[in-house]
Amino acid sequence: MAGKWTPDSWRSKPIRQVPEYPDAAKLASVEETLRMMPPLVFAGEARSLKKALAEVAEGKAFALQGGDCAESFADFRADNIRDTFRVLLQMAVVLTFGAACPVVKVGRMAGQFAKPRSAPTEVENGVELPSYRGDIVNGPEFTAEARIPDPDRMIRGYNQSAATLNLLRAFAEGGYADLHKVHQWTLGFVNGSAQAAKYQEMADRIQETLGFMEACGLTGDRVPQIRKTAFYTSHEALLLPYEEALTRVDSTTGEWYCCSAHMLWIGERTREPDEAHVEFLRGVGNPVGVKAGPGMTADELLRLCDALNPANEAGRLTVITRMGAETIGAKLPGLIRAIEREGRKVVWSCDPMHANTVKTASGFKTRSFDRILQEVKAFFAVHKAEGTHAGGVHFELTGRDVTECIGGSQAITEARLGDAYHTFCDPRLNANQALELAFLMAEALKKERGVQAAAAAAAG
Repeated sequence: MAGKWTPDSWRSKPIRQVPEYPDAAKLASVEETLRMMPPLVFAGEARSLKKALAEVAEGKAFALQGGDCAESFADFRADNIRDTFRVLLQMAVVLTFGAACPVVKVGRMAGQFAKPRSAPTEVENGVELPSYRGDIVNGPEFTAEARIPDPDRMIRGYNQSAATLNLLRAFAEGGYADLHKVHQWTLGFVNGSAQAAKYQEMADRIQETLGFMEACGLTGDRVPQIRKTAFYTSHEALLLPYEEALTRVDSTTGEWYCCSAHMLWIGERTREPDEAHVEFLRGVGNPVGVKAGPGMTADELLRLCDALNPANEAGRLTVITRMGAETIGAKLPGLIRAIEREGRKVVWSCDPMHANTVKTASGFKTRSFDRILQEVKAFFAVHKAEGTHAGGVHFELTGRDVTECIGGSQAITEARLGDAYHTFCDPRLNANQALELAFLMAEALKKERGVQAAAAAAAG
């Protein structure tokens, strides 16, 4: 990894998961247009997220990352953005209140358009076409025309991301996230569920607490955290021409930042240390993540630490495990021990979605709530056994009332998958399932913090 870094130095490296644009001149023109566009996020915001994630790395906070598998142009509506934001707010409040633990909120939003594929082509009814790589690259329709990579889609992706960020900032800072409105964050289809009853009970207790604080003079005007929240965006840095075009020099520090999102991550398929995606992310100042599947070895993870976080800066690197419910218990301890032995500072996060995907006989891709929960529980259990901090979770979820993952308290069955299966890519948790997981995780975090408090008291 030695050598001078520039925003385009990735172009000299081997690259995977890259679309083949038929018109190179058009691609270059779009890249130049994007270079002239304003940044979507600012370097100072990315540094604020890194500081918050440093608290997670030190065991003082928890990271909640979630949102769509792949954002689409067709589903771009304000109510969809609002509902996903609201689910994340609900989950964060459950975790914060239940576990007395600060929660760092990061959305898979405002840029999660590109998707890696297991094969460059797909076949339907004997017809073979290029794979759908996300709306920022080509279209989901199974036609030859739709599947041609089109650079103009990057402009549309940028514009949609800008509009999404504008709405998210308004929600986070304009009063919607005010804790006094915690009762108003419920979604209609969650009402009547076991999760809704638990949430309402918790909301009542929060309102009582706020009333007490106001009687003591601690109002939203004096304590801004009561009426607004910090909310960050993230996506997989897969389409490097887009990411390079939105990379800017920070005027206050002189450092490079990728201004397409606050946080960027590298997927399981593109994390080779000597290849293009690692080369690009090693040079930007944003907090970054790397997915770690069951095949990752301790040596590979340490090489990635060397490449992506050579200064060993807390909050810079998040390791997002995606190992599968049956595998994580055997594979994760070795990675943790290597990191601890070498004194590396990382945030440990669990993605329990990707390694638990199956295809049904009827052709639907789905995920079992029980297997998702099993992997999350195993993640917490391994960290407890190793004496390390289970720092966060990474979910694919939506605020829409979808039936894409089976199980949970709604008891969604395989036969019901077609009732509301709207994803263009991978299956997502709905709000009820996400909230159910939040309550279960709050209990696990509460126990972890109890153990930490007991250890601190014994040491004192």
